[in-house]
Amino acid sequence: MDISGNTLALLLAFISGVLMAVQGALNAGLSKVIGLLETTFVVHITGTILIGLLLFGLRMGKGNLSAFAEAPWYVYFGGIVGVGIIYLVAASIPEVGVANATTAIIVGQVLTAILIDHFGAFGLEQSSYGWNQIIGLVLLAIGGKLLLS
Repeated sequence: MDISGNTLALLLAFISGVLMAVQGALNAGLSKVIGLLETTFVVHITGTILIGLLLFGLRMGKGNLSAFAEAPWYVYFGGIVGVGIIYLVAASIPEVGVANATTAIIVGQVLTAILIDHFGAFGLEQSSYGWNQIIGLVLLAIGGKLLLS
């Protein structure tokens, strides 16, 4: 079976979405026991341990960590944003459920992704969106609202 680059990329993105929903549910469960901020800490510590093992223990990294200082300053805010994501997802799921929280997350992600692509933010290639994409976003939001009903 030959999978094209786009198909593989979309499959990986789909799996990422599955993992995000599972992670949100796991983090919400942990936060009920140890607290939200504590859960955010534990999630990042366990993730750091895994990445450390993969990068330094198994030498799976293919990049150049010594080029750290060459990246633009703003790209290092990804870790801070990650803390916010973990915290906010764990806070929202117990209140509205995994499906409702994930629906809101997806609508927020797509809206933000359209803006990032349109303006070429963070050094990414600019790709303008037309009315079809805006209508698609509106339909996505309507679908999200129907899921919340």
